[in-house]
Amino acid sequence: MDLRRPPRSTSGGVEPKIRQVGFVTPDVSGPSELPAVAAAAALQPGPADGSPPASDLSPVMIPPPRHADHLSPGSPPASEAILASSAPQPSSMRFDAASELGDDDSRSMAPSAGELGMLPLPDCKTNKGDLADTQNEGAPVSISQKQKPSKAERRAIQEAQRAAKAAAKEAGLSGKSTGAPSGANPAVSKQAKSAKASQKKDVPPAVGLHYLSGEVSGGNGRCIAMLLSFREAIKDYSTPPNKTLSRDLTAKISSYVSFFIECRPLSISMGNAIRFLKNRIAKLPLTLSESEAKASLQSDIDRFINEKIVVADQVIVSHAITKVRDGDVLLTYGSSSVVEMILDHAHKLGRKFRVIVVDSRPKLEGQGLLRRLVAKGINCTYTHINAVSYIMHEVTRVFLGASSILSNGTVYSRVGTASVAMVAHALGIPVLVCCEAYKFHERVQLDSICANELGDPDVISKVPGRADLDHLKNWTDKENLQLLNLTYDATPSDYVSMIITDYGMLPPTSVPVIVREYRKEQLWV
Repeated sequence: MDLRRPPRSTSGGVEPKIRQVGFVTPDVSGPSELPAVAAAAALQPGPADGSPPASDLSPVMIPPPRHADHLSPGSPPASEAILASSAPQPSSMRFDAASELGDDDSRSMAPSAGELGMLPLPDCKTNKGDLADTQNEGAPVSISQKQKPSKAERRAIQEAQRAAKAAAKEAGLSGKSTGAPSGANPAVSKQAKSAKASQKKDVPPAVGLHYLSGEVSGGNGRCIAMLLSFREAIKDYSTPPNKTLSRDLTAKISSYVSFFIECRPLSISMGNAIRFLKNRIAKLPLTLSESEAKASLQSDIDRFINEKIVVADQVIVSHAITKVRDGDVLLTYGSSSVVEMILDHAHKLGRKFRVIVVDSRPKLEGQGLLRRLVAKGINCTYTHINAVSYIMHEVTRVFLGASSILSNGTVYSRVGTASVAMVAHALGIPVLVCCEAYKFHERVQLDSICANELGDPDVISKVPGRADLDHLKNWTDKENLQLLNLTYDATPSDYVSMIITDYGMLPPTSVPVIVREYRKEQLWV
């Protein structure tokens, strides 16, 4: 059976009791009512589970009924009760002050309106941290305590600092002592000046801009330029205070790499060189001084360039020269530095041969190779890739360069290499690919679409020297037309007869062996 509480009546019967908790200042005329108030406070029920004791929290008072005749004769007015409940006092002063001060003195101890706005009011949703602060025995509330800024405030401070740095850069602050703008923090402007001064010591963006403009091209040329820029950056590097050289220098190298990627995507050979350098930085002994560590890293970069690129090309030339005989007709596609070295060395040895240079738009790299070979006195023929099936009948060997060799034997090179290799394979002509071992990669790629570098589509929409051929002038306005300018393609290993590396001449099926040997030496891992 559900026992229900009988309804209360405001007109008669049991009158509602007023429970007063905390410090209540009595009237001067009725000092004898203090024991009654203390007895009523002692009989009140305990605090709820999980809440702090009543002596430590701010005074709380149950609001009185609406009718004034139900109040006890010794109770203060409602306005005074609310003011007293809003002013938490130290526990050591609550009862001593009540016995000595009157109503006026009690109200004079209450905080002003400004202080009420700063003091925290008791809330039922107080977290554990606030409870721990409130439960300090006898400790007064600290009004001027510095609070930890929130995440939004920290973000606003960071945005303001970034805006100040951008304003300092736009103003052209180049080391001259200028005053801070109105309303700005002088420390922020000083930080912006130091950041700009540190940027002057970093690697200049000339290398990345050369990548973007095409002045530096080719796998070896781009890799050497990048490593030399890293060498200059390490030479001018100084470890900031409270930081270690290995971690801070690795972060700076990563920032340089990010800038290079924005200018042009990295080649596989550049990625291997970056991994090599970061591995060397991570393995620096902690006992080395900063100057010794920098000298060691610069020596490692010079050794990598010399052994893995310069000497490796010389070894490849010594292997490939055995495949050049008198009366040969050698075909090459585009412009490869190592193939050019092979042809030059064969000509110096007095071999009688002819070179067919196959080229393609839009870069037309073969024209530069043709100009250099003709200047050296080599007999050459120049054609475009659309005539490769016609010219292939008189070719005896095909020498091709490569941007990378993947672990399944796939040759990753400039776009059009696969077409040349397939035509040569169909006519039974051997295809020799010359590639340094540092360009080998453990990745597997079966086509040219899943991973490739996209060139500028506007380049293939125009023909140099033919302004009348403007059929694709406004191709961007046509929604159903897209231009695809791929930079590389993947040549399957079935169309490659031999790969010539600094490890020797080997078939495409032996590429995983080279990758495994490089892993043992830990050259780029």
